[in-house]
Amino acid sequence: MMQGQPPVPVELQEVTSSTVEEFSEFVGVLEAEDRVALRPEISGRVVQVFVEPGERVEAGTPIARLQAEQSRAELGGATADVEASIASVNTAEAQLRAAEASQARAAADLELENTELERTQQLVTEGALPQQDLDRARNLQQTTAAALRVAQEDVGAARAALTEARARLNRSRADQTVAREDLQDSEVVAPIAGLVGDVPVRVGDFVSSSDVITSIIQNDVLELNLAVPIERSPELRVGLPVELIGGDGEAVARGQVSFVSPEVDAGAQSVLAQAQFQNNGVLRDGQFVRTRVIWNSAPGVLVPTNAVTRVAGETFVFVAGTPDQCPQEGPPGAAPPAPPGGPEGEGPSQVALQRPVTLGILQDNSYQIVSGVEEAEQVVVSGVINLQNCAPIMLQQAMGQPEP
Repeated sequence: MMQGQPPVPVELQEVTSSTVEEFSEFVGVLEAEDRVALRPEISGRVVQVFVEPGERVEAGTPIARLQAEQSRAELGGATADVEASIASVNTAEAQLRAAEASQARAAADLELENTELERTQQLVTEGALPQQDLDRARNLQQTTAAALRVAQEDVGAARAALTEARARLNRSRADQTVAREDLQDSEVVAPIAGLVGDVPVRVGDFVSSSDVITSIIQNDVLELNLAVPIERSPELRVGLPVELIGGDGEAVARGQVSFVSPEVDAGAQSVLAQAQFQNNGVLRDGQFVRTRVIWNSAPGVLVPTNAVTRVAGETFVFVAGTPDQCPQEGPPGAAPPAPPGGPEGEGPSQVALQRPVTLGILQDNSYQIVSGVEEAEQVVVSGVINLQNCAPIMLQQAMGQPEP
């Protein structure tokens, strides 16, 4: 122990067991779960924009409207054709009903004339009527049969006319549907719920079906794409924890690997890994982020980096101990050295013991101690530069504030 040296003010920290994680940091890119680029179905001039960038919309929300006067005129003409076709169908149905009624009357007349012809022929055979009456009855029956045939032809023609009228009605209704769809195509609507991206078009701009009006981004869940070097690919597996790191080095979101590509990017010699994260409101589609893939975690001992010193390539920490733990000075059997302040002075209650340690991984601002320090020991975390082995120490708060 150093003789007569005043205690060095230090801060101590108790060594505790914590979770030690082996991890690697990468830069990845976030992608929205679903993203749709909106393009108009028709070409036209923008007459109205309903949304602002960043606005949240539901599926079916109008985004923009294009000029649609021609579509409206086409829809009006198609609607008029439908109405005219309906009238034609109604007329054809009425004509068919009239032809069928005439056919029914002609059939009844023929049945009557057939009966009359048979009765007259019987009477002529019996000599009750002259042959002339039979000829007249036969002629009337033939005339009635001809009338029935004409009525049947009229029914066939009426049915054909009705079929054609109905076909025209179907065609006009189809034209009306197309015209209505063309009119609807002039209004661009959101196909999914999400946030509106940039809106590059303005009222008055002419756009075609190849122009992007805006994008709808569904970013409640974001997918992280990581390119992991092929050297670490054997350790990649679904379920590995992944953290997003903020500017202060702290984790802002935590997820896990959900997909590992079976292929290697030949150019970059990397493997694609993906993880999903719930958006906490600060993450953005297309954002580059620092990430931490945690390969393994286990209980271990950590000490702050400022507690570690290096001498001649070896690493040490100072732990708080008692003077009797220091090596004795002088020859064996000599009296123990006098404490500071003389034989009757009060000696230091604690000294700094220099302890060689074996370091593991660096985690945040702490080193893993593989060996050299045990749990519950007190390590010196400030004032280390002024210490030597067995130097007396005193807690800094006990020394009072230094004068300026």
